[in-house]
Amino acid sequence: MPSTIDYVRATLRALAVTTGARSELLPDVPAMSDFLLGYEASQWYEIAAPKNTPPAVIDILNRQINAALADPKLKARLAELGGTPLVGAPADFARHIASETEKWREVVKFSGASAD
Repeated sequence: MPSTIDYVRATLRALAVTTGARSELLPDVPAMSDFLLGYEASQWYEIAAPKNTPPAVIDILNRQINAALADPKLKARLAELGGTPLVGAPADFARHIASETEKWREVVKFSGASAD
């Protein structure tokens, strides 16, 4: 939504959002999953560290990032831009990446697309 929210607010009429549920930013716009059961396609951004970063450093970074994302001013700014912060533990993020990878693997497989 961050790449399109300004257009929707200014000139476009949104038909649906592609997140799994309606957006708080556009409460009158239905979710695509209201029409196509199970549909969900959303963009997400992450903050990552190199593979061999010590767990203690990861824990510090995670706590600090989650605290920043909980700050009302930052939450308000992200919402203004059309974003929704997701906070959690590194294991939550790993599960999210695995789930998204599997979901899109199945979509590509079903579509018959190839890397050619």
